[in-house]
Amino acid sequence: QNMLEGLLIHKPDEPIQYMINHLKQNNDDAPRICILGPPASGKTTIAMWLCKHLDAIRISQETLLFEEILVLTKEAKAYKERKQKIPSALWANLIQERLSNVDCIKQGWILEGFPENQEQAWMLQSSGIIPRHVVVLYAPDTVLIERNIGKRLDPFTEEVYHTTFDWPSDPLVQQRLVKPEDISEQEMSKKLLEYHRNFPGVFQTYQKFLKSINADQPCMDVLSQALTYVQTRHRSAAPFTPRILFCGPPGSGKSLQAALIAQKYSVVNICCGQLLKEAVADKTKLGELVKPYFDNGCPVPDNLVMKILAERLNTLDCVTNGWVLCDFPRDLEQGEQLQKARIIPNR
Repeated sequence: QNMLEGLLIHKPDEPIQYMINHLKQNNDDAPRICILGPPASGKTTIAMWLCKHLDAIRISQETLLFEEILVLTKEAKAYKERKQKIPSALWANLIQERLSNVDCIKQGWILEGFPENQEQAWMLQSSGIIPRHVVVLYAPDTVLIERNIGKRLDPFTEEVYHTTFDWPSDPLVQQRLVKPEDISEQEMSKKLLEYHRNFPGVFQTYQKFLKSINADQPCMDVLSQALTYVQTRHRSAAPFTPRILFCGPPGSGKSLQAALIAQKYSVVNICCGQLLKEAVADKTKLGELVKPYFDNGCPVPDNLVMKILAERLNTLDCVTNGWVLCDFPRDLEQGEQLQKARIIPNR
């Protein structure tokens, strides 16, 4: 899926070579995460913690300005020194350059605090930068303003602390903590106003893989929710043939639910017991072998059941429309036989 996305976005002159290079160097399981939210919502704390847990590379506007090896860093720093706003296009190009490095490709990345508006989100998409998971932190403005006033930064580790909620126990760390710039309540109110004005556009861009998490709760609860979300896999929108297996104890309603599913989604309903009865009634070759077991009230051997079941599941209607199966397997051995026969449900 990622390779196809890249082909559509970049439209390389040599698509075969592009796919070969993608398979050689790309790690489709590596995290690609954006952590967004208003100022003082805890983006840095969450991003750093996820990076440690997932062994991913943390990228923020601050870290990019210290990447001396990047070609565009000097240009961005020049804007910063002139106290001018760095253009969105330059940020997008800087991020694209950083994400093309081997460590980001192999380990994955966590992008903190960017994009800030829909225009920046579109720029990232046009550059082929599409996150798999977007975590958005939120909290009441009054809470964020209070947090911001007590916010302190460790210039060595870039970790964020708070005078009330999260003060470090190490005296050496306490001594080197500094106040961030623009910490006044007035400046914070301006930033919050701008965030609330721009966020709806970002939400619209990423809403299919975005999760909002309340940041006004214990830090470990926020971290746990964020980690759980970024470790989930999104369901593919690609069409597929349903192969559904219903399991459960006797009387749990398997047959009824299977019939309802088959009716709603136009798939073939297969009940193992009924399938054996039909084979006997139709006097098929396998049905003739099953009949003595029915007459004597003995269980039908698994190898016979598997042959009849495999024959039915390989018919054209099952292969084309999909199927829902109940009453089989009933134990681990039967389940292993299904796998050996390459009958593998996807639901």
